[in-house]
Amino acid sequence: MTAFLYALIGCCALCLARAARGPGVPDRMLAIDTLATVVLGMLVVLSTMTGLAYLMDIAIALALLGFVGTLALAKQIEGRTFGD
Repeated sequence: MTAFLYALIGCCALCLARAARGPGVPDRMLAIDTLATVVLGMLVVLSTMTGLAYLMDIAIALALLGFVGTLALAKQIEGRTFGD
C-alpha cells in the first residue's frame, strides 16, 4: 500500500508540472482535473490503510467539487454563462 502512495505522489508532481508549464488553458485545466482525481485516489488508499471512514466522505466531497469545478471552468472557457 505504501508503494501506491509513493506512485500517486509522483503522479501529483507530474500533474503540477504540467499545470505550471501549460501551454494552453485546456492543458492546465486537464492537469488540475487529473490532480484532483489523483488526490482522490490518495484519500481512498489512506482510508483503506488507516481505517478512518471520514476520509471516504472527504473523497466523495472532493469528487463532487472537482466535477462541478471542471464544468464551470469549461463553460468559462467557452464564454457561456450558467443559464446557457
